[in-house]
Amino acid sequence: MTDTPERMADHWWWRPGWSVGRRFYTWHLTFADAPDVHQLAADYRHALADVAGLDLIPDPWLHLTMQGIGFVGEVSESEARAIAAAAAVHLAKVPAFDLALGPAIVTPEALLLKASPSAKVDAVRTAIRAGIGDLWSKVPEAADGFRPHVSVAYSNANGPAAPAAAALETVTSYPATFRVATAELIVLHRDRRMYEWEPLVSVPLG
Repeated sequence: MTDTPERMADHWWWRPGWSVGRRFYTWHLTFADAPDVHQLAADYRHALADVAGLDLIPDPWLHLTMQGIGFVGEVSESEARAIAAAAAVHLAKVPAFDLALGPAIVTPEALLLKASPSAKVDAVRTAIRAGIGDLWSKVPEAADGFRPHVSVAYSNANGPAAPAAAALETVTSYPATFRVATAELIVLHRDRRMYEWEPLVSVPLG
């Protein structure tokens, strides 16, 4: 996640199972009340405003993706809420912590803020996966390979990465800090070339 690619590609291709109108149960860390994060995101949006081929993420949709559960219609709301209740038991053992975000880096489909300490974010995800495992014999998604980050923009076209990389270098106001005290189970969609959601359950950390 540190080597700048030469080119960027459209992030919004339809991954398996996804289509307009589909909704997905998933866990995120969200940033509704996070002025420091919002200011850093605004700094990056300003720097990237003239870079073609990007969808800049507004404050309400900033997020750190944690752990998917499944599509609405394949997973019932009662199942999702039961998973939240099971995860709450494990999350109560994970202390709240301060998260630091930045700097932003270029990846082939998005511009990402690094998130640290990654081990504490991993602990939240592990607790959520334990809650799922209490109810299901198989936990969706791989346990390994998780790299916590918060996107500030998505690529919507094929093109060179250099303009975005140069714009990112003009921002020096990182890191932004945020107190992680809850994990959010949400109902997500991507109908409008943005990840948007409705909250379902907010679960406190210990």
